[in-house]
Amino acid sequence: MKKGIHILLLSTVLFSQCGKPAPTGSGQHDPEDEAKIQLTAYSEKYELFAEADPLVKGKACSLLAHFTNLADFKPLLAGKIGLTLAVAGQTVRAEQAQPVRPGIYRFKLVPDTAGKGRLTITIAAAAVDVIVIDDLAVHETPEAAHQAQPQAPENAQAVTFTKENSWKVEFATARPQLGAFGEVIKSVARIQSAQGDEVIVSAKADGVVRFSGEHVLEGKSVTAGQGLFAIAGGGLADNNMAVRYAEARNNYQRAKTDHDRIKDLAKDRIVSEKELLKARNEYDNAKAAFDNLDRNFSAGSQVVTAPFAGFIKQVFVQNGQFVNAGQPIVTVAQNRKLVLRADVRQKHAPVLAAIVSATIRTLHDDKTYTLEQLNGRILSYGQSVNEDNFLIPISVQVENMGGLLPGGFVEIHFKTAPRSTALSVPNAAILEEQGNYFVFVQIHPEQFEKREVRLGASDGLRTEVISGIAATERVVSKGAIWVKLAQGSGELDAHSGHVH
Repeated sequence: MKKGIHILLLSTVLFSQCGKPAPTGSGQHDPEDEAKIQLTAYSEKYELFAEADPLVKGKACSLLAHFTNLADFKPLLAGKIGLTLAVAGQTVRAEQAQPVRPGIYRFKLVPDTAGKGRLTITIAAAAVDVIVIDDLAVHETPEAAHQAQPQAPENAQAVTFTKENSWKVEFATARPQLGAFGEVIKSVARIQSAQGDEVIVSAKADGVVRFSGEHVLEGKSVTAGQGLFAIAGGGLADNNMAVRYAEARNNYQRAKTDHDRIKDLAKDRIVSEKELLKARNEYDNAKAAFDNLDRNFSAGSQVVTAPFAGFIKQVFVQNGQFVNAGQPIVTVAQNRKLVLRADVRQKHAPVLAAIVSATIRTLHDDKTYTLEQLNGRILSYGQSVNEDNFLIPISVQVENMGGLLPGGFVEIHFKTAPRSTALSVPNAAILEEQGNYFVFVQIHPEQFEKREVRLGASDGLRTEVISGIAATERVVSKGAIWVKLAQGSGELDAHSGHVH
């Protein structure tokens, strides 16, 4: 088989056209009352849904095919489609180079021989897919075709939603996933800055705060070493920084002069070694005090700079306010890494060690991320409960991808190591009505059955289905609300918008 060609086998399904009753009488029937053969198949890239007249030897059969891209469930806009019907060694072919409408192809087939046939559909678009339909019946006469058609069972829960309508909205179907599904713990977490990713810049001396420039505002970006504010004490009667600076400079100059003088006298043994050591000690102390002030004090004030590049998260004081040494002035943050702090109930304590991942949903824009997408990891979980709320804390570190705001909250689902096999569907597939939960199960790509389901745990993206559907069925995985609206509209024409 050539690379890029995928073959899928399927069987035919018969339904009464538009719900019309089967004809009665002495074999006379209207061709319009004939049941349509409805074919549904999926290849790796495409969904096929086709309606065809019953196949009769020597009679032209009309086949209307809808092709949908599975990547986005939008119509196939261009591509050559070829049909080959083989019965008892005899073949007939039909081909369409382009769709009659986006996603819709129409063919005519005239079988030469009655019997069980094979219909091969070749889709030549971006890739080549081949769909093979076996055991397709070709009848000897129209009467034989009519007698062989079964009645379509009525389904009161069936909802019609045509391909033309589904192509216009966000819509998709998928099979439920059958696989390992661990216990899930749901909680709400507060977003905090990670340790080392946020620094409080404090005053280094008493004085009056003078902000550098007019834009020391929350959210303002800063660079490493950028001056944020200065603390001036020149106008203070007590604890004046300028006076302290001048005093330290004078003490340093005096101590230096005394040390140099006593050092020269010590060479001639005019002064004792004890006096020299005392002078050297006073000089070193005065120099250290002066150097400390000189590094941080200029133009009559002490300048305080940003410790790293980031942004001003919070400003604690106003311009011109008096502050004491050690008092917080601003908080500078980077927000590259964040910590999510959640609390869970005590009943989950036995499985906290088995947490392997998490799903995070932001509340302000309703976006969902996995822990792997945010390069996150579980930092720790409490070994005891908090005395104020009797819950167990869990801390998770993540990288900020731009959608998380420190101080805000997120919904978080902790995933434990899988311990059982479960059937699950996307959360978007589930609808709730008066406390009961439903999904739409596909009968064929234009008809869906509303099915009540019993749900289990959820991991934030998917939810376990305990009962109500089978792993072999397809459900509406995206756009279920549109099918529900179609149900409320009371639309009955299953062929609305089709090109016949």
